Amino acid sequence: MVTIYGTITEYMGTAYTGHGISHKYDKLIDTAKHVIFLKSAPTNALSPLLQDIASHFIKRGFFVDRFMNPIQPDKTDAVYVRGENLLILQASHPVAVEPVELGGRHKVVSFYDVYDDRKLKEMNDRVVATKAEAEEALQKTLSSLSEAKQIHDDWEAVNIVRMMWKEHEQLIESLKQELFGSMKLHKESGVSHRIIGSLSAGGAKDFIPSITSRAKRRLLIKGLSGSGKSTLMKALGKEAERRGIDVLYGWCGLDPASVDLVLFPELSVCLFDATKPHEYEPELKGDEILDLLSLCAEDPEAEGKVAPIEEAYKEKILDASGYMHAYANAMREVKTSLDSAIDQKVFAERAATVWDLLPS
Repeated sequence: MVTIYGTITEYMGTAYTGHGISHKYDKLIDTAKHVIFLKSAPTNALSPLLQDIASHFIKRGFFVDRFMNPIQPDKTDAVYVRGENLLILQASHPVAVEPVELGGRHKVVSFYDVYDDRKLKEMNDRVVATKAEAEEALQKTLSSLSEAKQIHDDWEAVNIVRMMWKEHEQLIESLKQELFGSMKLHKESGVSHRIIGSLSAGGAKDFIPSITSRAKRRLLIKGLSGSGKSTLMKALGKEAERRGIDVLYGWCGLDPASVDLVLFPELSVCLFDATKPHEYEPELKGDEILDLLSLCAEDPEAEGKVAPIEEAYKEKILDASGYMHAYANAMREVKTSLDSAIDQKVFAERAATVWDLLPS
């Protein structure tokens, strides 16, 4: 007898962006059949529980989406089980989301009372001070990212005026015909939203290889800032939606309004921004370059303007990376301290209640 396992795809759960902390959990919560909210203090203890749940469903043949923590990309913040339409997430950190259908689709399991009070009291002053350090570093990170985003907007503005937009529109129409032809499915398009990456403690981190691993054709978009990469992907996504084709939008880790990836699972086709900070080259069978660089007219004056803007942008990202490193270190210390105060017996009993809530 052959055992058929499901698969796992990794995404970033949240992103630290030029507009604050971004996530797409709200869209999943709105549409999931079952949502289990895990409420807790900052902790690493819930990650193994979520990973075990993911493994449980994979072994039963389900496709699972795993959402990773940006400051500790090896830690799991949430799990979504396709087929069961089930979402289990840490709903207090790094972002707080609340249930709105208690008694219905939404269940809550609290881990706030799994601690040894005596140990918590002993470490309280140190934890409070370290959390304050973390918050200060986080605010500096977000401030630097906001400034970087403003500089990036200036960078895009220089390139926008020298783009061949008529040819860009023609390319979009050509891709619509090539990818979709006369296809029109007699169903409503299934639309998903995911974050593909974020600034992390070690710099920019993305999960493009995991997201695109099963696509038979990958179009790696090469283009300058402001050359319409996101515009192109959004246009193709909207066309697919119109035709009833499922679409997954992968959102940018710096600008939450910008799309960096679009995947059409039914066609096994994916397009993504393959320029920095997530620079990729063709490496798999079915990979090809989609060139937007040639649609940006050569202009020495514009290129002269770009050079100092690019340098200023890099400096701000470097600042943000340094602050993010400090934030990550402080939060790891907070989590380690609090986790050391967990009463493991009580934690295990509480974790068992999560398993009891899962569909059989």
